[in-house]
Amino acid sequence: MSLISSSLLTFYPHHTELSSSASLLLVSSFSGSSKPCSSFPLLRNSSRQIKPLRASSETITETSSISVDNNESDDSTAFQIKARNRIGLLQVITRVFKVLGLKIEKAIVEFEGEFFVKKFFVTDSHGRKIVDHGSLDKIKNALMEAIDDGDGVFSVSSSVPSRGIVVRRAGLLMESGERRAKAERMFGLMDGFLKNDPLSLQKDILHHVEYTVARSRFSFDDFEAYQALSHSVRDRLIERWHDTHQYFKRKDPKRLYFLSLEYLMGRSLSNSVINLGIKDQCADALRQLGFEFEVLAEQEGDAALGNGGLARLSACQMDSLATLDFPAWGYGLRYQYGLFRQVILDGLQHEQPDYWLNFGNPWEIERVHVSYAVKFYGTVEEETLNGEKYKVWVPGEMVEAVAYDNPIPGYGTRNTINLRLWAAKPSGQYDMGKELRLKQQYFFVSASLQDIIRRFKETHNDFDNFPDKVALQLNDTLPSLAIAEVMRVLVDEERLSWEKAWGIVCKLFSFTTHTAQPEGLEKIPVDLIGSLLPRHLQVIYDINFMFMEELKRLIGLDYSRLSRMSIVEEGAVKHIRMANLSIVCCHTVNGVSRVHLEILKTRVFKDFYDLWPQKFQYKTNGVTQRRWIVVSNPSLCALISKWLGTEAWIRDVDLLMGLREYATDVNLHQEWKMVRRVNKMRLAEYIEAMSGVKISVDAMFDVQIKRIHEYKRQLLNILGIIHRYDCIKNMEKSDRRNVVPRVCIVGGKAAPGYDIAKKIIKLCHAVAEKINNDPDIGDLLKLVFIPDYNVSVAELVIPGSDLSQHISTAGHEASGTGSMKFLMNGCLLLATADGSTVEIIEEIGEDNMFIFGAKVHEVSALREKGHADKVPLQFARVVRMVREGYFGFKDYFQSLCDTVEGDGDFFLLGDDFTSYLEAQAAADRAFVDQERWTRMSILCTAGSGRFSSDRTMEEYAEKTWDIEPCKCPI
Repeated sequence: MSLISSSLLTFYPHHTELSSSASLLLVSSFSGSSKPCSSFPLLRNSSRQIKPLRASSETITETSSISVDNNESDDSTAFQIKARNRIGLLQVITRVFKVLGLKIEKAIVEFEGEFFVKKFFVTDSHGRKIVDHGSLDKIKNALMEAIDDGDGVFSVSSSVPSRGIVVRRAGLLMESGERRAKAERMFGLMDGFLKNDPLSLQKDILHHVEYTVARSRFSFDDFEAYQALSHSVRDRLIERWHDTHQYFKRKDPKRLYFLSLEYLMGRSLSNSVINLGIKDQCADALRQLGFEFEVLAEQEGDAALGNGGLARLSACQMDSLATLDFPAWGYGLRYQYGLFRQVILDGLQHEQPDYWLNFGNPWEIERVHVSYAVKFYGTVEEETLNGEKYKVWVPGEMVEAVAYDNPIPGYGTRNTINLRLWAAKPSGQYDMGKELRLKQQYFFVSASLQDIIRRFKETHNDFDNFPDKVALQLNDTLPSLAIAEVMRVLVDEERLSWEKAWGIVCKLFSFTTHTAQPEGLEKIPVDLIGSLLPRHLQVIYDINFMFMEELKRLIGLDYSRLSRMSIVEEGAVKHIRMANLSIVCCHTVNGVSRVHLEILKTRVFKDFYDLWPQKFQYKTNGVTQRRWIVVSNPSLCALISKWLGTEAWIRDVDLLMGLREYATDVNLHQEWKMVRRVNKMRLAEYIEAMSGVKISVDAMFDVQIKRIHEYKRQLLNILGIIHRYDCIKNMEKSDRRNVVPRVCIVGGKAAPGYDIAKKIIKLCHAVAEKINNDPDIGDLLKLVFIPDYNVSVAELVIPGSDLSQHISTAGHEASGTGSMKFLMNGCLLLATADGSTVEIIEEIGEDNMFIFGAKVHEVSALREKGHADKVPLQFARVVRMVREGYFGFKDYFQSLCDTVEGDGDFFLLGDDFTSYLEAQAAADRAFVDQERWTRMSILCTAGSGRFSSDRTMEEYAEKTWDIEPCKCPI
């Protein structure tokens, strides 16, 4: 079937408030026709030991054989091959004949159970029989290598019949002695790893300037130097990457495959050189060439592969998996344009495409030979084979997924794992519909599973072993189509019975949900799935029927509960509940904090928890200290290592607790304050350059940086700032000297279709315009909005923050990893008891935080009571100031004010306002006492070890995935 042009476009993963009009874009079009196998280039073999060609056609296994008959045909030679059937082998065999310059006149294929007998009638390049015995032996040896699929001449690297075939040629027509000599020469040419001393790095950098970047080594700028340095570092990553995966292949451990549609990796250069242990050497090499490492690191843009906490969490987890030596692969999508660039004009958010790939990405490796056909649309037909009926999906459209590999190095280990992203060529088209969102999800799932199954089948023939070698982790519901896809492949393509396939699937998958509210769960219209993925809809219906029948036996005919738990949601428009599908089919359902698990058990998935309590676990999210201290705050990193007397905490983060011993040490206080002041100076310079607002580093830097949403309550923060402004404005001038100066910093993106969130951004700018230009206020209060917040900006803002606000309405934040990043950097938290904050309180003590607001168990009761009779006067006053146009744009802000007045105040801003002001006042008092503030700051960092993603991954490995470290030897 020819491949029809298509596009895989828009969706905003995970956060349902970002509608289908929001744009995390993989803009892709696909070639108009499939390429025949003959279009694939010959690739050089690696420098590993090459096995000598066999000298005869002895049996390869007990039932595999190759024989030659020159009597069966008058004008051609017959090669008969008997081998165990596997996808793609036929193409490899025909490719062998083609590479040898032979022509296949005809072929006959017969099946004997799981084996086939293939007879090929072949002529030489002149159309004659092959009669020379030496030539016949060489052909048979080459075919044996193909069937053997070991480290020899030919191997299969794709389970797609028409694509993904890799032909490796290493002395194919040489005698075995010649091949051995060639192998020895290859080892001689590459007898060691690249060296990491400054001189060797300089040579590599200049080599890449000249031959990769194609610039003169005598004239190149900062960006070109960055590109050359990045390629030099990537060369070293690739060495480790090859070693790691060869070791995994040899040891054959159970592997984790982490399926996530989002990864916010941030900049790769700094992280890579630190994990490789060559940052100082790189800095020295560059300095001698007239460049500064820090300047070149700034040339790198952020890889726009996701949005928000879930995407950054995935990146942290990949770093930890590599560092802890777990045999793991990450799979995702190579978005062409990312979420969007946030541009602020007149205080209003505007979205622009994020052309993050325009200047190339030196950290990825395009694998043009690793591509898989992905099917869409079409019909499902029924065929009979050996008396049994099978479903066959006949697609109406096929597109291809091409792999891009991104090496992920571990710290303090040689292990370097892989993040494989799927992409196709960009078309430049934009389509924001739900159909293309689903298309994107299945594109990712299908390509990833074809790759995983192909890798498994390289060394295993029995799918009974599949769960013993493969763990599939669903990062939220977006990859959950993988469940239906594995069932389809096992039943339709591998010919397993439904019962056997189902038993395998239920052992493969684990599921982590990041949703705290039932309305946030993903649902897909049945008609849409039926059109785009007709066979998958049948599979999902079959799964649901089986589940409903089992449920009836367990709970009886409780139709209300049966309806709630059904994978298919009935109604005017039928939907597939992807969370229900995931829970039914996964062996483990994970929450991301202890509070979140309680919400899942009592509210979101109560029916399922009552049925299967053993399935439900929690692993509190974490962040990697390598990125959020070592990379983003090198001064603090050096200070910690000095006082602990070791750098071992970078891998064993629990050692940070040793700082508690010095929490009152005057000398540490002095050095700690100096580090923090320098970081604040950097942030102040950035803010002035970005906004023109000059701020005092003596002020408290009060930060709230996260996605703009009503439940995260940036509006509560802004109303609190208005109250502070109003108080200062109405003070006697003599009293203003007692005010603690504040610089309030807000940042984050609103979904393109989220009107209230956009109005919050506009209000922030309107309030800032009034405050920052009021001569009565001066440096006592400033408000700054940082546009286009991303990982690189976070690496600047977080180390320079004094106070960080995490003020979501209790019960709405599943975990929250932003608080952990601030905590590691010694920033004090002003927070509600929500998500992971509850566990942070346990670790560092409520005395070292500023906690306010209703608790999770109080929220429902407060909503039921209503709000009209108890709104604080201070709250009513600041809302009235906005409503009456004190900050301008009176009509524009009316609907925003409506969301927080009366019974419209769903997120309890009015209820929590008094408590919020008290917490802010407590923060002011603590900041005045710098000795106390510094001690609290040290204790925050000391208590942050529990919130490392290293701990999270170790818990998953032990309790969910059942995988063990597989450390590549040095």
